[in-house]
Amino acid sequence: MKLSLLDRSRTRAGRPEAEGLTGSIDRAINAERLGYDRFWVAEHHAVPGIASGSPPVLLAAIGARTERIRLGSGGVMLPHHQPLVVAEQFLMLEALHPGRVDLGLGRSLGFTAPVREALRDQAPDTFEDDLRDLRAYLDGAAAVTARPQAAGRVPMYVLATGRGTVIAARLGLPAVIGGPILVEPRLVEVLEAYRKDFQPSPGVERPYVVVSLDVTVADDDATARKLALPEAWAMARSRQTGEFPPLESVDDIRRQTWTTQVRDRVESSLDRAVAGSPQTVRRALERLAERTGADELLASTSTYDRDALFASDEALRDLVN
Repeated sequence: MKLSLLDRSRTRAGRPEAEGLTGSIDRAINAERLGYDRFWVAEHHAVPGIASGSPPVLLAAIGARTERIRLGSGGVMLPHHQPLVVAEQFLMLEALHPGRVDLGLGRSLGFTAPVREALRDQAPDTFEDDLRDLRAYLDGAAAVTARPQAAGRVPMYVLATGRGTVIAARLGLPAVIGGPILVEPRLVEVLEAYRKDFQPSPGVERPYVVVSLDVTVADDDATARKLALPEAWAMARSRQTGEFPPLESVDDIRRQTWTTQVRDRVESSLDRAVAGSPQTVRRALERLAERTGADELLASTSTYDRDALFASDEALRDLVN
């Protein structure tokens, strides 16, 4: 499998939010040094725990500090944007960093009702039509020519939530699979249908599956689970408060009062993640590869301790060669 990282520019309690962005750039530089294939960044709006709401801006900054690693969006949420504008942004990125830019596209709406209202997400679902329009702009085949026209193609990927795999197959695009669907019994069925129904498109001759999940590698299972706790705690708290918070230290988390519901959610989140020693993680990834036939692993690790995060990235790179 190819190996990539998804960085969500996580903020940390008590630290300036800008550090979430500079931390993403530093991590991308390190990922290039380690030999990762691609570095993806995400789009989230008005979320206290995430600093980046604009993948193209962050990718431009990362591209300026790196030389070889591919730059991907995981992803741009297309319902929030006009396809022409997205095409212009990523054609600019391709012009600035030729042959290194990938465009992952999703359809998720805002995290809360006020954010969805601020983003004006009242339009009907036009995701598939917007994907078609966007591809035409990128390829210079639309009635309006998006500029600057780039010499190379900007590959598109579909973040396959909901009917995403069906759309990806119909349009002949790679599919990124993650979240709850990874633990559902119907996962194999969904992937089989995607591969069976896939229609080749220019530049994409065969189905391509990217599996995205949290992966944390440490010296032993207990340490890895401890490192993964702040992200699991943030997810549990978000379901309780409706607000996805910055990462907190393990000590601060353990000093707080845990309700039975929060504890169950934390444990469930930790159980879904791949967190452990190199041997534990290797076995889990081998099972995942056998089950999914994935072409690429997209690791979306987040830890409060940045040094531990970099060490986990290095250990994961050593495992997947």
